[in-house]
Amino acid sequence: MFPIAASELIQIFRNRLVLITSMIIPVAVCVLFIRRHETFAALGSLGYIAAIVMFTVAAFGLYTTAVTTLASRRQNLFLKRLRSTAAGDATILTSLLLPVVVLALIQVTAILVALAVVAGHPADVALLVVAVLATLAMMVGLALATAGLTNSPEHAQVTTLPVTLGVIGVASWVGITGTEDLTWLKRLLPGGSATELTVNAWNGGTAVTESLALLAPTLGWVVLAVVLATRLFRWEPRR
Repeated sequence: MFPIAASELIQIFRNRLVLITSMIIPVAVCVLFIRRHETFAALGSLGYIAAIVMFTVAAFGLYTTAVTTLASRRQNLFLKRLRSTAAGDATILTSLLLPVVVLALIQVTAILVALAVVAGHPADVALLVVAVLATLAMMVGLALATAGLTNSPEHAQVTTLPVTLGVIGVASWVGITGTEDLTWLKRLLPGGSATELTVNAWNGGTAVTESLALLAPTLGWVVLAVVLATRLFRWEPRR
């Protein structure tokens, strides 16, 4: 597993397009939100800023990069060659996605720590960790499903747009307007309940049990994405 993961990490830093998409763009956007945190907090709250920077990294740094990586490895038959080795399917996918997930986790952690330093600490750190992990798990699942519909790395720029813009849009909507109106619609949309959970974790004032119940829709999206991935994912180039 680790030799494949190490090789994949090297490829990420060698590919300028992937490097820009996975690191430079999300970090630049997050730095803007943190530097202008008072302005953006006026729209929603500090919890909203935490949610939007988390989803910016999860959408661009994790989701888009994962789809591009899997499409690229399928196109150059690397996936097919790996499948002829002793490694199982789960091990292969885990090895390929591990560097992307670890980089995204490091980015989210560093950015949220920076936000805490300049704007104040979150009310419940443990709950925030749960929200981050649930969000990253959802985006990995959606990446596997989307990769099944993606013919090439170039095609990934198109197939990833709906989810990327969708989850960031939902995070902004929920983070700014809250969930007092259209509660179930906002919570059931991908990213909605994770945004509310992040806002609660940062701002406080909500019972932990009530906040943890928000995990259900996010985990539901994880299950749905994995089911779609098992049906759509292909190991050989799509025709």
